[in-house]
Amino acid sequence: MEQAIFGGGCFWCTEAVFQNLKGVTKVVSGYMGGHKPNPSYEDICTGDTGHAEIIRIEYNPEEISFEELLLVFFKTHDPTTLNMQGNDVGNQYRSVVFYENQEQKLAAENMIDQLEKDMVYERPIVTEVTPVSIFYSAEDYHQDYYNNNANKAYCVHVIQPKLHKFIREFRDKLK
Repeated sequence: MEQAIFGGGCFWCTEAVFQNLKGVTKVVSGYMGGHKPNPSYEDICTGDTGHAEIIRIEYNPEEISFEELLLVFFKTHDPTTLNMQGNDVGNQYRSVVFYENQEQKLAAENMIDQLEKDMVYERPIVTEVTPVSIFYSAEDYHQDYYNNNANKAYCVHVIQPKLHKFIREFRDKLK
């Protein structure tokens, strides 16, 4: 197993997407990239800790590649908005790839270069590509959030449309 760590706005949304991919064995919501030890969700929400809401994905590289995970990541959030996704605003919602090694760093940089060359987005990609730092798991109630709360308003109005778009575009990669 290998791991990938992405921040694409609210971790509830990104977790729901990646849980449905073939080859992904585990997705954990958490925080990374800040300066306060052991931050809580309330700390993160202030935007003062420097942490991003992220997901740590465990995957089988024989079933899905890091590059395929990157493509899903870039196609399921807006990598052109600085410190925000939709109505979620603050540096905790930034677009970021935390890499573990030079291969992941290069893959992320190459993906960004290719998406920009292909003019997939109307604005420049602002996704950070930065080395991993200490991972802090989010509180239990954030884990598996969509599956446990599918009927809540945020899930219905924000997560479900993202999931439907994801399913249409990546049907061949679904579990």
